[in-house]
Amino acid sequence: MAKKLTKKPASRSASKTATQKKSPPRKTTAKSSVRRKPAGGARAAAPKKPPRPPQRIAVSHHREEDFKADGLRAYAHYRDLGIADASNGVARAHVIRLLPPCNPEEVSKLHCHDVDFQMVYVLKGWVKTYMEGEGETVMREGSAWTQPPKVRHMILDYSDDVELLEVILPADFKTVELTA
Repeated sequence: MAKKLTKKPASRSASKTATQKKSPPRKTTAKSSVRRKPAGGARAAAPKKPPRPPQRIAVSHHREEDFKADGLRAYAHYRDLGIADASNGVARAHVIRLLPPCNPEEVSKLHCHDVDFQMVYVLKGWVKTYMEGEGETVMREGSAWTQPPKVRHMILDYSDDVELLEVILPADFKTVELTA
């Protein structure tokens, strides 16, 4: 009668060790706590920004008499939302009503603004714009867009009832009229 040879199972810890991959030994290097000077001499301290003046709360409720013809464009009435004063010039926000009817000879002037940020949201109606790099686009109620600093743009057409919310940083900025 032949005797069966059976292997005795390895202990649990031995089998676990056999299945683990061995990783190479880690090299350890001591790090110095001394900071090295940058090449070319000592680093100049960055100029400190002056602290911003404190901001306050601005509340603006809709009143028809607040729409004024005192903004950037003669074909628009602006309702200032009080953000420029409340933020000490950090930002400006206003509602813009473009006056009907649209006269392309008056409104379609290529220009850019020297701003840090500009965003427009269509509250009512529609507006057809041209933006460099984007082309012609019709923005409808609920549409929003940003215009990067100094991007060349213009209004091409708009509905008789268009209202836009515009937010700009900083509150005061330059607009440059351009030739095509």
